Amino acid sequence: MTARRVALRASVSVLVPLLVLLAADRLEWSIFATFGAFTSLYGRERVGAARLQLQARLAVYLTAAIGVGTLVATSPDRAWWAIPVAASVAALGSFASDAEGWHPPGPLFLVFACAACAAIPSTYADLPVALGVGAGSAAFSVVVGNAGAWWRQQEGEPAPRPSYRASLRWHVLPCSLGVFVAGSIATGAGIGHPYWAMVSAVVPLVARDFRHQVVRGLHRVVGTAAGLVVAAGLLALDLDGLAVILVVALLQALAELVVGRTYALALVAITPLALLMVHLAVPVPTSELLADRGVETVIGVAAGLAVGYLTRVRYPRS
Repeated sequence: MTARRVALRASVSVLVPLLVLLAADRLEWSIFATFGAFTSLYGRERVGAARLQLQARLAVYLTAAIGVGTLVATSPDRAWWAIPVAASVAALGSFASDAEGWHPPGPLFLVFACAACAAIPSTYADLPVALGVGAGSAAFSVVVGNAGAWWRQQEGEPAPRPSYRASLRWHVLPCSLGVFVAGSIATGAGIGHPYWAMVSAVVPLVARDFRHQVVRGLHRVVGTAAGLVVAAGLLALDLDGLAVILVVALLQALAELVVGRTYALALVAITPLALLMVHLAVPVPTSELLADRGVETVIGVAAGLAVGYLTRVRYPRS
């Protein structure tokens, strides 16, 4: 039941803001709303005030990442400025994640929000729009994420005990360095969406040891490859705005249903979700979109594993 509740909350959190933008004929703002809706992905293992506090903090963090990325996007040199800025966001996000015990762990969504927004040419007039849409979507996610717990308590159902345990495993340097290396390689190679390389570099580095980092990296590559096949089929349908929004909401729910079991399987839904989201806000040729995602995933995972190996910590056998 818990997985289904999480999936429903995540789906509703992204669906409603996108429908509002569709009604307002402002789908070009959809990327800000989607990143704000990522707030709903956090705190599934907590209840009551603990979940509310964590999601409220993540709402602020994600909104700030959107704003910083949009500010970078006003520069004509945004592609290169995005690299150190995203690396800094990765460092701060890693510190906060380890200190506050985020689930899912790590700065992946903060880096994604910052770097992707930095890649879209913007003006200073776009900054309040980005902040407003992102904050509004994030706030809605907080309401959705906590309404169910409130309702169950009103009905007399005992709230489950939070399973959170504080655990400090510092990932600041590896995550920051991985994002910087991956972003530099992808940007220097002239690939169109270097933020996917930055995001993919973070994926293995949230694991504790190098062996688990390799496993996560392989999951990222294999799952993305399968997801690209699904994405190619969906993009070939040339769906209209409403259909894309409904598919995105469905994919979000499917991803949350399976991510706790197999990360690679979740990526079969996450990959087309991300591509549809980007295509909805900034349409580009399908072949270019698919190729960039595939190549940059490999670059990012390779960079992340290289950094993970060089910064690995040897733990004693139990």
